[in-house]
Amino acid sequence: MDEARPLWATPLQFVFACISYAVGLGNVWRFPYLCQMYGGGSFLVPYIIMLTVEGMPLLYLELAVGQCMRQGSIGAWRTINPYLSGVGVASVVVSFFLSMYYNVINAWAFWYLFHSFQDPLPWSVCPLNGNRTGYDEECEKASSTQYFWYRKTLNISPSIQESGAVQWEPALCLILAWLLVYLCILRGTESTGKMEQLANPKAWINAATQIFFSLGLGFGSLIAFASYNEPSNNCQKHAVIVSIINSSTSIFASVVTFSIYGFKATFNYESCLNKVILLLTNSFDLEDGFLTVSNLEEVKSYLASAYPSKYSEVFPQIKNCSLESELETAVQGTGLAFIVYTEAIKNMEVSQLWSVLYFFMLLMLGIGSMLGNTAAILTPLTDSKVISSYLPKEAISGLVCLVSCAIGLVFTMETGNYWFDIFNDYAATLPLLLIVLVEAAAVCYLYGLRRFESDLKATTGRALNWYWKAMWGGVSPLLIISLSVFYLSDYIITGTLQYQAWDASQGQLVTKDYPPYALAIIGLLVASSTMCIPLGALGTFIVRHLKQGDTASVA
Repeated sequence: MDEARPLWATPLQFVFACISYAVGLGNVWRFPYLCQMYGGGSFLVPYIIMLTVEGMPLLYLELAVGQCMRQGSIGAWRTINPYLSGVGVASVVVSFFLSMYYNVINAWAFWYLFHSFQDPLPWSVCPLNGNRTGYDEECEKASSTQYFWYRKTLNISPSIQESGAVQWEPALCLILAWLLVYLCILRGTESTGKMEQLANPKAWINAATQIFFSLGLGFGSLIAFASYNEPSNNCQKHAVIVSIINSSTSIFASVVTFSIYGFKATFNYESCLNKVILLLTNSFDLEDGFLTVSNLEEVKSYLASAYPSKYSEVFPQIKNCSLESELETAVQGTGLAFIVYTEAIKNMEVSQLWSVLYFFMLLMLGIGSMLGNTAAILTPLTDSKVISSYLPKEAISGLVCLVSCAIGLVFTMETGNYWFDIFNDYAATLPLLLIVLVEAAAVCYLYGLRRFESDLKATTGRALNWYWKAMWGGVSPLLIISLSVFYLSDYIITGTLQYQAWDASQGQLVTKDYPPYALAIIGLLVASSTMCIPLGALGTFIVRHLKQGDTASVA
């Protein structure tokens, strides 16, 4: 099987595949948010420390396992220990969950990309109401960018209990996104701040979590990629390169994001001031040009003292314009990608060009991550002699894409964004922590660290130094256990799980409790992957016990 296994054309091709997989949307919409929340530049201190003690060691571990065993996640962990086949199955299940919802982001990127060629941009102005006497009420209460996202793109329902119908335009974009993924798969292996925040434990926990999920640990994608390497490949060097490039991209994305934040905050602040100036000028019949930004506060004080009754009538309409509050607004996820960024883009010169470039970039990031994710599913399936003897790789790939696309249509319904948040928040977090913990423990204590070191030295010609052994054997597993305890305690302390629902009458998000059936699905998402590990071990034990019984009866 090893002789017939396809290989990367060059080591550089393998590195680019890993970078394409690791550098994803989280670098753009999660890392900048964490920097803003936890002291700006000071967040880099825990981030770099966590990269050193968690990110690089675990990335190297997965690459080394894939390269040594030369199989996908299921076969690799079964080779290390027959009782660990469930670890690979758990990785495939989590990757399948991810594939079902992650590609809908690419569908939304397609949707916005297609609309970026319009002049003006459709999210730059509010539409007229039904009788064309003014602007749509929901849009006026929210904003044009929020309206385009929640009403035109998602057509979101008021709650998760009101499912609604499939939105055919986003659904077609989802089919297009999966078609693009499938075509890329067919090409095969050949183409694919504030310093006091340092004392805040959540800053360190979020730094560790960002490193963990940004590198894509536990999904099986890295193992799948590394399985196509030459056994002598220097995967230690590649683990360091991929980690550094991934983190550098996050930092660079933050610089760009904060520039956009600053542009948007300044524009909104100046717009707010101009609205106040226009309101006071019209209300008190002031001369045009008399009231300016420089004398606004002085004139407001004069009007309040000279015309108290009239000023009190106008006062509720006067907005409190604050540049600081605009800058302190922290947003992540789809809110950052499809609302905050588009808010800034619509006010730029040649906004159509910037919009096309931005959403094309989002699409490339998303597709790159999707290819790595589907590799985590397809490699174990194509490695299976049972499956590959009946179906060619093209048919297996097509079937996986078709099933994922069909299930993914759920996320194009009116409640699709609520289900997207459920999958994004709960399908992978705890299961991946458990998977990687078992991986590190299996290599160090079941397979044996000395044995694994001997295998690496025999194939690559390089011995493990003390750093990698210390991280694999102690520091990284303890860190993962701490993260797991934090998440479990956080869920317990939080109590009833809640979600953000869109209230069209208010033009804003409101907090609601998840209904019982949604909580049951959350529990099922977590259990369906994590239970694969003990069930896989139990199944292996039963099969071995039965075989021993048959051998004894024959004797």
